[in-house]
Amino acid sequence: MDTEVYEVAILGAGLAGLGMGMKLKMAGEESFVILEKEDRVGGTWRDNSYPGASCDVQSHLYWFSFDDQPDWSRVFALQPEIQANIERLVARRGLNHHIRLNAEVTEAVWLEDSGHWLITTLTGEQVRSRAFVAAWGQLNRPSFKGIEGREHFDGISWHSARWRHDVDLTGKRVASIGNGASAVQFIPEVAEVAGHLSVFQRTPNYCVPRLDRPYTEEERRMFLEDPAKLRESRDGFYWEHEGWIGAMKLEDNPVAQEFTRLAREHLESQVPDPELREKLWPKYPIGCKRLLIADTFYPALMRDNVDLVTERIDRIEAAGVRTADGRLHEMDVIIYATGFETLSFIGHVEIIGRSPRSWPPRRGEGVSLRDAWREAPEAYLGMTVSGFPNLFILYGPNTNLGHNSIIAMLECQFDYVLKAVQAAQQKGAALDLKPEVLEHYNAQLQDELRNSSFAGNCNSWYKTPDGRITNNWSGSVEDYRARTADLDLSDYELVPATA
Repeated sequence: MDTEVYEVAILGAGLAGLGMGMKLKMAGEESFVILEKEDRVGGTWRDNSYPGASCDVQSHLYWFSFDDQPDWSRVFALQPEIQANIERLVARRGLNHHIRLNAEVTEAVWLEDSGHWLITTLTGEQVRSRAFVAAWGQLNRPSFKGIEGREHFDGISWHSARWRHDVDLTGKRVASIGNGASAVQFIPEVAEVAGHLSVFQRTPNYCVPRLDRPYTEEERRMFLEDPAKLRESRDGFYWEHEGWIGAMKLEDNPVAQEFTRLAREHLESQVPDPELREKLWPKYPIGCKRLLIADTFYPALMRDNVDLVTERIDRIEAAGVRTADGRLHEMDVIIYATGFETLSFIGHVEIIGRSPRSWPPRRGEGVSLRDAWREAPEAYLGMTVSGFPNLFILYGPNTNLGHNSIIAMLECQFDYVLKAVQAAQQKGAALDLKPEVLEHYNAQLQDELRNSSFAGNCNSWYKTPDGRITNNWSGSVEDYRARTADLDLSDYELVPATA
C-alpha cells in the first residue's frame, strides 16, 4: 500500500478530474493523485471516437476559462482535436506525475479512526487521502436497456462509445439502433460507405442547425494574438446559450417557441418528403429530451441507401433485427447508439461512508453510497452527500445542462470543492453534510424541476422510470454559480478523526 497520505485523491482523468487537478495546483496544493482506469486520459473524448464525433458546444466555450485556449481549427471541434488538446494540457500543466493510469478504482472506504479515505484499485493497489473527489461522469457506461437477444447475433456489433475501427463498413448492411446525439454524428459518416444503413428510431428528436465551419487562418491568428477577441468570442457563446434557458421551461414561452420554429424550419428545409417529416417530428415539448444540433443528419436520411425504421424492435436474432411487425431486417453489422446508464452514477465502484447515525438510514444516509441512493441519486449542489465526509462529486446528480456548456458548471464545482478542502484542512476535520440540508435542498430542487421541460411527456435519460429528474439542473449556469459561490460551513458537521 502507498504509505503517503494525499490531501486529495481524484477518480477519473477526464476534463472534470483534470480541471480539478489544475485548480489544486493553482492553489499551491501538490499533494494529490488522479486515478484513471484506462491507459490514456481524456474520459468521454477518449471513449467516443466514432466517425464524426464532435462537441455540441462551440470550441471556445468547451474549454477552461482559467487556461490558455487551444488553437481551435473549427467552431465545433472534432474528437481527435479535443483529445489531442487534453493530452497537451496534461503535459503543459504538469499533471503527468499526478496521474496513475490503469488504476481502476473498485472501492473507497471512509476510515473513521484516521479520518482518511482508503481507496482500492482492481489490481489491489491502495491509496489513502483526506478528501476523495469522484469525477466519474454521467455518460461513460454503455446501456443496452430493452434490447433482447443481442448475444444471438451472428454478425459484428458494438456500442457507439466502443467503436470498432478495425471493421470496414464498406458495402455492409448496417443497423443503427438509436438516433440520439451520437447517432446523428456517425450516421452521415456510415451512410457514405455502407451498402445499406437502417436507422431504427424509437422516438424522434428536435434538431436545429449546427452552423459549423473551419476557422480561417486570419481568425485563428487573431484569437492567438488578441486574448480580448478570444474572451469576446467565448463570452458571446456563453451568454447566447444562457439565453436558451427559456426553452428548458415547461410552460410555453417565446424562447421555446423560437426553438420549435427553428427546428421545424430545419426539418422542412432538408426533408422534402412529408411522410418522412412526420416520422421525424416529435410529439413532446422541446427540451424534454436532449436538443440535437446537426447539419448533415437529415440529408443522410434522404440517401437511397438509407431508410428510417420506426417499428418497435422486438428482438435481435442471428440474422439481424426483428421488428414488432414481424419483419426481419437482415444485417451484417449492428451499431448500438442506445445511450448510457445514467441513473447509477457510481457504476461498479463501492463507496463506504460513515456508520449511519440511525437505522434504517434516513434518505441520503447509509453505510454505502449505493444504499444511500437506493431510491434515486441525490447530492447537495450535486457534490456532497450526508454520511460521506470529504467526498466530493463532480458532474454529479442534477448538474447536467440542457442549454449550456458543462465546463461552466464544472468550474463552479472546482471552486466550491477547493474551498471545502481548504476549510477541512484549516479545521483539522472532515466536512460531512447535515442530512436536513440535503433533504431541504432536494425538496426545493425537485419542486423547481417539476416546472421544467425535462418533466414533459417523454422518456429521457434525465429521469427515473417514475419521473424523478436525477440528472439535470433546474436553472441557468448563473443560478448555479450564485448557489455555489460561497461555502457555508453551517451546512456541514465537522468530523475529526477518532484515533
